[in-house]
Amino acid sequence: MKKSLIVSMIMSCMLIVSLGCSSQNKKTNEDVPKVYMTKEISPESLIRIYKALGREATGKVAIKLSMGEPGGHNYLKPELVGDFVRLVNGTFIDANTAYGGNRATTELHLKAAEDHGFLALAPVDILDSEGEIELPIEGGKHLTRDIVGSHIKNYDFIVNLSHFKGHAMGGFGGAVKNMSIGIASSKGKVLIHSAGASTTSWGSPAQDDFLESMAEAAKAVADYAGDKIIYISVMNNLSVDCDCDSNPANPEMGDVGILASLDPVALDKACVDQVYASNDHGKIHLIERMESKNGIHTLVYGESIGLGSQKYELVSLD
Repeated sequence: MKKSLIVSMIMSCMLIVSLGCSSQNKKTNEDVPKVYMTKEISPESLIRIYKALGREATGKVAIKLSMGEPGGHNYLKPELVGDFVRLVNGTFIDANTAYGGNRATTELHLKAAEDHGFLALAPVDILDSEGEIELPIEGGKHLTRDIVGSHIKNYDFIVNLSHFKGHAMGGFGGAVKNMSIGIASSKGKVLIHSAGASTTSWGSPAQDDFLESMAEAAKAVADYAGDKIIYISVMNNLSVDCDCDSNPANPEMGDVGILASLDPVALDKACVDQVYASNDHGKIHLIERMESKNGIHTLVYGESIGLGSQKYELVSLD
């Protein structure tokens, strides 16, 4: 009798543990972020993928994208993003560069925006045109603060609209780069490039330290925005060079599509995976650029500090 009771208790405990594990596995699967994708790159598909995210851009909406360094030609075009920007009544935002060029001052930056057709489409706000503020960074190794333009506080919602492509220093540029270096002020950009050492000199930090600093700065923006931010990346004009380059290499890989997520790390990882999975022989140049700079480390480190997840569920909208 006593032996039977003991066996019964053991079986009950095993059942409870089993149910607990099943519940935990279910929760884990549900927590995997979704990345939506369409192979169609058009104004209509951009709106469709935005709506699939299920998070409405409300209030005063900032659209963060690079409006392109003069001389460059691979940046996202107003014709592609125009209908979406009008739908959410958005304002284009960016910040001045830290490397000179024709977007280093607010006047020059606005001129570039006008010449490239953005100013005729919607208001353009250079975030650091009237000063800077600091966003705290928790859990970082290199940065304790992210320096951004003071105008960021004027917005209720951020659309991180990035152009996925190569990058001479980061290996690739996507959602994380667009919200870290892209939103940082001139001084903030130097702070990231120097891995926290300076706001006046880029220095020569170890490559991984720079990549980690990008992830830390991105986390500052993500934490600041909370659930008032979405991430969309367009994979077209896939040059090995950034839109900040005034003389970028021509794309050698064909267009892939538009991807979007509520998780910036998952989105960038999905874009990277799409490059590797492509049957386009031209991908070898972009892969070489990404691997030569250890670009994936940005996402590995970003995941480790809670910026996002490298695991994702890809949802096709086609």
